Amino acid sequence: MQLDSLQSQHQFHVRQRIRLMVNQYEVHSVAPDGTEGGLLAFAQQKRLAFKEQVTIYTDDSKQHPLLGFKARQRLDLAATYDVTDHAGNPIGLFRKDFAQSLLRSTWHVEQAGLPAVTGQERSMPVALLRRFVDSLSWLPYHFDFVAGGQPVFSVIKKWGLRDRYVVEIQHPQIDRRLVIAMAIALDALQSR
Repeated sequence: MQLDSLQSQHQFHVRQRIRLMVNQYEVHSVAPDGTEGGLLAFAQQKRLAFKEQVTIYTDDSKQHPLLGFKARQRLDLAATYDVTDHAGNPIGLFRKDFAQSLLRSTWHVEQAGLPAVTGQERSMPVALLRRFVDSLSWLPYHFDFVAGGQPVFSVIKKWGLRDRYVVEIQHPQIDRRLVIAMAIALDALQSR
């Protein structure tokens, strides 16, 4: 997919594939009627990796990298993840706010030329339930990412045994690759 075409997307669906040794994610466009459209990206993450790194490809053949994100340090509770394009050029970064995440998960997203973006779980009761009852991993949640009080994008986990997300983008200048990386990271890194 061409970058211009990807940048014109205002909504994505992200689905996790169930696999034994890896987490796999499919990112799909959304058709005008609201149904799931074509595959935009495919990601694979090794479970229990010592230093977190995820490569996101144009499709599930894994022949053409689209972007990736990688932790700057090993085993850091407030890790920063650099997001790069297929050639290793920086797109932006995201990092977990460890102190605020004790009660309600909070992430910061940065992209050159845009104000700092902060994303947080919308519901405090859901956030608390997810922390104290392990068997509620299927529970849906909603993250709102804002800058200066204005919505930038949101990630909504849907009900179900298999993880499914709807990503809605409100800010036209946010790089969709950075949004895709953050959406996948919410599933892949949220419980750490």
